[in-house]
Amino acid sequence: MLAITLAIVVSTLVGAGAERRYDERARAVARRLLDVVLWLLLPPVAFLAVARLEFGGGVGAGLGLAYLELGVVGTLAWLAGTRLLSLPRPAVGALIVVVVLANTGYLGLPLSAALLGIDELGTAVVFDQLVSGPMVYLAGFAVGAAFGTRAGEDWRARVRAFFLRNPVLPAVALGLVAPEALAPDVAVEIAGYVVIAFLPVGFFVLGVNLAAESREEGARALPAFSRPVAVALVLRMGVAPGLLLLASVALVRLPDAYLLQAAMPSGINALVVAHAYGLDLRVTAGAIAWTTVAAVAGGLIAAAVL
Repeated sequence: MLAITLAIVVSTLVGAGAERRYDERARAVARRLLDVVLWLLLPPVAFLAVARLEFGGGVGAGLGLAYLELGVVGTLAWLAGTRLLSLPRPAVGALIVVVVLANTGYLGLPLSAALLGIDELGTAVVFDQLVSGPMVYLAGFAVGAAFGTRAGEDWRARVRAFFLRNPVLPAVALGLVAPEALAPDVAVEIAGYVVIAFLPVGFFVLGVNLAAESREEGARALPAFSRPVAVALVLRMGVAPGLLLLASVALVRLPDAYLLQAAMPSGINALVVAHAYGLDLRVTAGAIAWTTVAAVAGGLIAAAVL
């Protein structure tokens, strides 16, 4: 847990320092890094993950309830953005994305191992691969295409943008039908290291965006705790796990790993979606920063108590 926290802090500070020193050149590098992740790294990683996925064991009612819970909080984010906050479309889309995309991989898996034990890690992995993965390349990209400024004006253009700016989708489709022989152990192992490398890259980009935002609002360690960020924090860290906990009590007993994964902060992949489709980067970066701070602080406290 301490290693993950250190990696998050250092990567974010390096990104912020680069933006302070190199200004637009650092922002250009951040945009290129997101393009590299989206077009070169995510497709093969997604292909290998799906091709080797075991549809058994933990797959069940809990995963269905997780999708239902994300649908509810996503709808609440849309209602809050449009009715309560009257945000422009790119900000509404960003609010929805940071609420439905959770950091169940980079942060959720280490936290599950640290707080629940290694025995629960497999269950956490199932949640990450069967819920969070599809939410990125289906729901996340769909929201980006529907609300972003880079997706076109009419619905036909936005549908085209969903497919043309979503290189992960065909990789997943191929992975579903590919034989396991096309995903050898060595390739899967390399993909695992690539995923680990997403952590510093993602938080470097986050640091660049946070520093760019602070230029407009004055120097500050974190972005302003705005109303959209407050809504994202409540829905992502409170309502989402609360709904699954309620379902676990009232309907069917869910694994503790599912409940913990449901409480993870906004995912770094939200930056990839926001960049690809033109969603509000201020709302995206602010929500990721504040929800991550809340999750890391809670994880450190829980680890110390346990």
